Amino acid sequence: MSDTRAESPAPAIFEQAVASIRAALTRPELVVTEIPAPGKLAPHAFALAADLASPRHAADSELGTGRFVLLYDPSMPDAWGGVFRVVCFAQAPLETDIGLDPFVADVAWSWLVDALDDRGARYIAASGTATKIISTGYGELAAQGDGAQLEIRASWTPLEGDIRAHVEGWGELLCMLAGLPPVAEGVSLLSVRRTGRE
Repeated sequence: MSDTRAESPAPAIFEQAVASIRAALTRPELVVTEIPAPGKLAPHAFALAADLASPRHAADSELGTGRFVLLYDPSMPDAWGGVFRVVCFAQAPLETDIGLDPFVADVAWSWLVDALDDRGARYIAASGTATKIISTGYGELAAQGDGAQLEIRASWTPLEGDIRAHVEGWGELLCMLAGLPPVAEGVSLLSVRRTGRE
């Protein structure tokens, strides 16, 4: 049995929201790529991946990574409180001593809220988690020593169909998690590359 939702044409309100995402501005340190969206969360979805550009040519970034998904459901699920829902993820390595700070998760969540508010993103029903991961290598990985990561998983309901400010806030969060200072200048137009990456 085929999934008829995937075959239905996208409504104009969703296409306009996607166009606003593609018009978002992001910092030059971010490499943003359009990726396949999850197919079972909503009738229509659009997704981006972002990675902090590696300082070494052709090297994978270990500085930070993230995902941004816009969901659209005209039935307005009760938990959403609207027709759109943003689901995002951001992760970056930390210095181990910072990872041990009991307040680092609170600070990271406040960075997300501030990044959205600073760009004028209007939203309701925000929820999410900020997770610290502390690791120690053993055996063949003992040389890696101790390490730490911080990840944020969040969702919220935009109160408008223009999603630019939401994408820009997510991008700024990812840069801040990676240790880059906030900037008001030096942004570039979001250049989205299409790929089949899962």
